[in-house]
This record gives sequence, structure tokens and C-alpha cells, in this order.
Amino acid sequence: MQDQQSMQDQQLLRYSRQIMLPEMDVAGQQKLLDASVLIVGMGGLGCPAAMYLAAAGIGHLIIADDDIVELTNLQRQIAHSQSDLGTAKVDSVQQTLKGLNPDLKITAVQQRLSGNDLERVVSSADIVVDACDNFTSRFAINRACISHGKPLVSGAAIRMEGQVAVFDSSNPESPCYQCLYTEGDDDDSSCSTNGVMAPLVGIIGSVQAMEVIKLIVHIGQPLRGRLLLLDAMTMQWREMKLPRDSECPACGS
Repeated sequence: MQDQQSMQDQQLLRYSRQIMLPEMDVAGQQKLLDASVLIVGMGGLGCPAAMYLAAAGIGHLIIADDDIVELTNLQRQIAHSQSDLGTAKVDSVQQTLKGLNPDLKITAVQQRLSGNDLERVVSSADIVVDACDNFTSRFAINRACISHGKPLVSGAAIRMEGQVAVFDSSNPESPCYQCLYTEGDDDDSSCSTNGVMAPLVGIIGSVQAMEVIKLIVHIGQPLRGRLLLLDAMTMQWREMKLPRDSECPACGS
């Protein structure tokens, strides 16, 4: 009992700067500790999102990626280091997250999630973070989130531009990812082809983490039905309203 009390005291101290926020308090922090979040992709977006969610006290992070750490990743994927070259990204990130918060439960999935595996992992999480780098995976994740009624926090960044949105199929007014993009419009929009500025992915990944926390604790106004666009060249944010498409092949009636 004394050890449990000591651990509780340590958690209160660790998260004290969040707990003192009236919107959060102890009850909100407990919601984070009880939550399970799936992050698909341990690259430029997934690294900062995972690190901030781990530091903020998300109880269980499920991290998925089938790739290994390469030298070109280190310019922006801040959970990996020089010594991680050649190792699985999920293993590298897991080590980094445990260094940030040893109490965190981490499930590392070293594969490109698809089919039944994707459905199973999505169903086990409270919220899904799309931090992947290809349209095929994004559409599949979107469909799985609709199928299981899970909120999807989507982010993308390329060159000097980024975007974030929340797609929440549990809300009848909320659009889904496929209301915004048509399947088949999978032009090559990878960083390896177009390039990307390092801090940009950190900005977008951090916004994704913030939206996850808001959704779990039920505070503020999440980006449901809104697409936030960043032009880093001028450091200007724009917001677009996203209506639900009644003819959408993924979520339409």
C-alpha cells in the first residue's frame, strides 16, 4: 500500500503542471492514464506525437510501423538517434518513450497494418492517430475507424506545408477522411520525392497530440469537421470547414 501511495504521489508530481489546469484537474489526468491510443507510423509525425502523448501520461500507446531507421530519417524523426540506425523504428521509439515515462504501457507492432490485423488493433484503441505517409494506408485506417466508431486524428506534412483534422465517425455531423480525398488520388506525395522541412513535422505532430488529449478529456473544441492548414513559409494558419459527404463511399448513408 505504501508503494502504491508513493507511485500515486510520483504521478501527481510528474503531471502537476497539467493537473493544475482547471480544464484538466486530477479527473482529466486519470482519463489520460486510462486511455489507449494507436499511432500508425513512427516517422516525422508519429515521433513527436508519441513523445508528447507519452510525456502527458497516456496510459497505453500502441505504435505501428514496419520500417527500420535510416540515416535520412534523423533530420526530422526525433525519437530515433544515430545509434538506432538499422533497427526497427518501433523498437527505437519504444526505448525513447520508456526513457521519457517508464510507467507507460507500450505495444509495438512491427508491421504495416492491413486487413484483419488493422481492424483488430484499431478496435483495441480509444483513438487512432494517422501519422503514415501513403494514401493506401490512410484510406484503410479511415475505413477501420468508421467500422469501429473510433475518432481519427489525421496529420500530413510535405515541403513547407502541413495539415491536421479530426474525423469522428461517432459524431453524425463529422466527415471522414474520404469525404476530403477521393480514393485513387494517390499521387506521389512522399517526403522522399518532395522533401520536407524538419520542424514542420514536429509542429503538425504536436497538434495531433493536442487533439488526442482534448478528445480524451473532453475539453475545448477538437478539429471535428475542420481542416487546419499551415503554410510554414509565411507561418500562417488557415481553417477550412469540412462538410460530411452524403455520397461518400466510406461513411455516406
